[in-house]
Amino acid sequence: MPAILEAPETIPETQPSIPGAVPSLPHIVIVGAGFGGLYAARELRHARARVTLLDRRNFHLFQPLLYQVATAALSPGNIAYPIRAILRGQPNTQVLLAEVTGVDVDARQLVLASAEDEPETRLDYDYLILAPGARDSYFGHDQWAQWAPGLKSLEEGLELRRRLLLAFEHAERERDADRRRELLTVAIIGGGPTGVEMAGAIAEIARQVMRHDFRAIDPAETRVVLIEAGARILPAFAPELSQRAAEALRKRGVELWLHTPVTAIQARELLAGREPNMQSLRAGLIVWAAGVRASALGESLGVALERGGRVRVRADLSLQNHPEVFIIGDLAWCAGTDGAPLPGLAPVAMQQGRHAAGNILRALRAAQARGGDEFVPGAAFYRPFHYFDKGNLATIGKAAAVGQWGRFKLWGLPAWLVWVGVHIRYLIGFRNRLVVSLEWLWAYLTAQRAARLITNQVRR
Repeated sequence: MPAILEAPETIPETQPSIPGAVPSLPHIVIVGAGFGGLYAARELRHARARVTLLDRRNFHLFQPLLYQVATAALSPGNIAYPIRAILRGQPNTQVLLAEVTGVDVDARQLVLASAEDEPETRLDYDYLILAPGARDSYFGHDQWAQWAPGLKSLEEGLELRRRLLLAFEHAERERDADRRRELLTVAIIGGGPTGVEMAGAIAEIARQVMRHDFRAIDPAETRVVLIEAGARILPAFAPELSQRAAEALRKRGVELWLHTPVTAIQARELLAGREPNMQSLRAGLIVWAAGVRASALGESLGVALERGGRVRVRADLSLQNHPEVFIIGDLAWCAGTDGAPLPGLAPVAMQQGRHAAGNILRALRAAQARGGDEFVPGAAFYRPFHYFDKGNLATIGKAAAVGQWGRFKLWGLPAWLVWVGVHIRYLIGFRNRLVVSLEWLWAYLTAQRAARLITNQVRR
């Protein structure tokens, strides 16, 4: 028999009690402490309900700055913050460290990962908000992951940092010229914001930060190649901004391979292009930034999945035929005003998290107005979700970025200053905002990066 994990019926005595709390409070469960899940939890801070937030890690990761961990600009602790510390002031909320492996929508239960010798663990819910995030997509070539890591988790960011710094260290003691050129070559696959930001950051590390740190090699000779299957980088931006970003990258010495799909990857080598113009490239570091796929948790819902493994939701973000289940963020296929699905961006997830929580609050208030706290799926009280587009930003490097808000476009230093302000604003924790601001100021003035640490054993 599976073990049923019970959420506490009342608020622990060590915390302030909720005014009017009763043992029959409905149970709201949130899966995932990314932007969507965290903003949903915050919206429910005054809910007359028991709220449980589950995540397989004990920290919230500010993913837009993960590439700066991978390129030694920031330390992991600068962009991560403990979930319990974020929600410590919400006495109606419990945080559980757990991995959700499935959803039983008929029984209204979550299936939690257990050790092999332990019984299956389940958690009951009345309302469910699914915000499990996304994973790398290798378009059916999952074996490429071992040679070309993506950038979706803190572990991947640290692994890319390790590989990048080791490539320079190995090149310093390599005597063979061809092998040295290979080690000093970085290939980045994918011309979206992550690929562009990685390419610009690595080029600056090589040409500015570490230029005078070695004796046998000149890091400025590092070859950075950004490979994109489409006609231009940053396709979500206006063509004019894509062109400006391309010029900024080329100014930093980055090679752009456009119209060049990658067809094979193996250890330190890739094959790209179309016949008869196939090209082979040997590189000391290969980075995958070409595609994402929604969490596998969507596969357990028993519904047809859209492209990228996303789950189509109703206009109010609830699951068809299950008004008690809300899906937000990267897992949700939700149409925008133009009929196309909304992108998997942090602003989308934030707004969806608040909206899903708001719909639950409206349903709970309606039930409680009738004199009870019992669970009543309240689709009649839900409101449709409307995304307010806050624009797109992408940075290319020091004092260089592009931004677009509708027809308004910005580039260069002004766009970079906006990018800095937006990212500082949305970082979790005053300490992180302060430290990151100082790190960026120091890097801007001195072209130095303090997080250039290889934290595991060096091996050839």
